[in-house]
Amino acid sequence: MELLYKGKTKDVYEAGDGHVLLKFKDDVTGEDGVFDPGANTVGLTIEGVGKSGLRMTTFFFEKMKVQGIPTHFVESDPEKVTMTVKKADMFGAGLEVICRYRAVGSFLRRYGAYCEEGQALDAFVEVTLKDDERNDPPINKDALAQLDLLSEEEYGTLETLTKKVSAVVKDELDKKGLELYDIKLEFGRDEKTGEIMLIDEISGGNMRVYKDGEYIEPLKLEKIFF
Repeated sequence: MELLYKGKTKDVYEAGDGHVLLKFKDDVTGEDGVFDPGANTVGLTIEGVGKSGLRMTTFFFEKMKVQGIPTHFVESDPEKVTMTVKKADMFGAGLEVICRYRAVGSFLRRYGAYCEEGQALDAFVEVTLKDDERNDPPINKDALAQLDLLSEEEYGTLETLTKKVSAVVKDELDKKGLELYDIKLEFGRDEKTGEIMLIDEISGGNMRVYKDGEYIEPLKLEKIFF
């Protein structure tokens, strides 16, 4: 298959029939060997994290389907560590949408003068541009609309979907005695219909999860979860 794009944590191949194939890798984002779902560089490689991420992603995308939440998911192959998905048009070069339930990570670094580490947040949604050169700058609704990346109405859809998806993930983790602190999601428009849908993955590699106040690494999370 034709390689379309080499990503940090997945490679993308042409699959035909309006679909692409995502090949999950064992790389996770972070800095100086420390995992950080909000980082824009590969920080470390953890053997087995690709297969782990695919398993969790498949579980959650199937949950989203039951909830009527649009996603790009078609099917997955655990043995080949691949997932077939619908083609999506990106918002510009891509947006990342973060839903925060606790003040940690970049939120704490920016606003630490006004909050304590781990302080509860009410499903706070923020959007950043996928732009490694500029360190993924945050952007608000007005700027997104004025730069013609998405309309104000589409922003409302994006925010609503983010909260719905995050709530599903949070509830499933709660059942296992796990607490979701934050999660990073991506969305795009269905290439055929234009509908905004959840894309990329939902796994330990793009969320911070704690158990009894202790951070749970992505691979360990999958083992506890299943």
